[in-house]
Amino acid sequence: MKVLVSDQLGDIGIRMLEEEKGITVDVKTGLPPEDLKHIIGEYHALVIRSATRVTADLMGEAKKLKVVGRAGIGLDNVDIPAATKHGVIVMNTPTGNVITTAEHAISMMMALTRNIPRGTSSLKAGKWDKKLLQGREVFNKVLGVVGYGKIGSIVADRARGLKMQVIVYDPFVSPEQIQKDGFECTSLENLYQRADYITVHVPKLKETTSLLDKKAFEQMKNGVMIVNCARGGIVNESDLNDAIASGKVAGAALDVFETEPPGTCSLVEKENVICTPHLGASTKEAQTNVAVAVARQIIDYLKAGTITNAVNAPSVAGELLNKMGPYLNLGDRMGCLVPQLCKGAVKEVGIEYAGDFQGMNLTPITTSVLKGLLAPMVKDDVNYVNANVLAQERGIKISETTTSDPDEYINLITLTVVTTDGSCEISGTIFGRKRAAIVKIDDFHLTMEPRGHFAYIRNINKPGAFGSITALLGEKGINISRMNVGESSEGSTNIVFLATDTPIPEDVMIEIEALPMVENIKLVDL
Repeated sequence: MKVLVSDQLGDIGIRMLEEEKGITVDVKTGLPPEDLKHIIGEYHALVIRSATRVTADLMGEAKKLKVVGRAGIGLDNVDIPAATKHGVIVMNTPTGNVITTAEHAISMMMALTRNIPRGTSSLKAGKWDKKLLQGREVFNKVLGVVGYGKIGSIVADRARGLKMQVIVYDPFVSPEQIQKDGFECTSLENLYQRADYITVHVPKLKETTSLLDKKAFEQMKNGVMIVNCARGGIVNESDLNDAIASGKVAGAALDVFETEPPGTCSLVEKENVICTPHLGASTKEAQTNVAVAVARQIIDYLKAGTITNAVNAPSVAGELLNKMGPYLNLGDRMGCLVPQLCKGAVKEVGIEYAGDFQGMNLTPITTSVLKGLLAPMVKDDVNYVNANVLAQERGIKISETTTSDPDEYINLITLTVVTTDGSCEISGTIFGRKRAAIVKIDDFHLTMEPRGHFAYIRNINKPGAFGSITALLGEKGINISRMNVGESSEGSTNIVFLATDTPIPEDVMIEIEALPMVENIKLVDL
């Protein structure tokens, strides 16, 4: 497997990749987009930071690419829908630099408040401007934290240590959780109105671009200070410039910009604006952490298929893989069986998880069902990354339910599929630790290992039915290696899965279907 490192990465991460058997590494940083596009087809993995742009155009040339690993959090330089469409896992390292970035935000707030950069430059210029550089205390001031994720929550905690009053806005975190952590949860409008300082810790999305704009500044109290160590563009720089010029905003601390580097910028030139060149994650500790994390994740995925911190696929940590693996396989096989037994286009997929699934993330299993279901139906290569996207593109409605009652089984997964021609239901379980089994198809109860090539036969449940089938196969010199029989609830019909040592020829299939008690026969590949 070949790995390309296209941005600067800590030496320890590169060494980890180089020392892994079966993996070769090329470090080629600063490549122009056309040069990267020209060589990307050779590689199975791409390791980036913020400089490399992973575009839809690049994805079109990445024929072997399996995974993109971002050493850091932000992924606004990656076209995630395009990667997903091409079945490419996109991973980041969300915990490697969270403390570093949070500390930088606090440092920027303190430096802005006490005029430390201006004081330094003034003193070095031979001045002693104590009165001009008077600052203020952060003690008992109100800090508005916009975004209560990994970084925002640390900033809130550090600010609490400074005896600040912390109020939090995050629509994706429950108020109960924020309150449990000891902070006040509030609306964005209320935060704007009350905060002496506002710090943003949200990703750059369509919804968060220009989150702090002219309208937002108008709602803020006079003399508010703004800190942005998240992503450029979350704070509208033109509107911020005007708000500072008017005196509405007393100052700003910016580590990120709409364009990086910002070049000639009137905002940057203002005395009450302090700036750093995107240093939030730039500590020795953070660079080591993210380099180690991304290298480990790339290795684990390429060597073992373990998915960690993927933004376009459910994460399956290595320690859960043994427990979840059999269910992933079962879900895949159940999904694969549906289009081979049912007629018509799939409209709805319902999955019921019954039994002891406590503590297990069920999303990867649902994805495995969709992967298996779509594989016989579409020409595109379908995998755990793009299965959900392909299902959505085909208008398939997906639902999940859970129950604690699995009947006679410890755990039971039931798949109900509605098509344009009807519906079918398949149930499966795990026996022991790893043995997957289909235990029900519609009204038929059986125990069938979903592995191999089968002749699927539906016949009338009368004496001699099986005998006529096996006799015919014997005459043709075809040996039956496995046979699983399911009886309908009313007992009038059977289904039979026959696994044979050699494929059953088409002419023999026709002869079997012509037998008096055989209703139909088809080949099933699992």
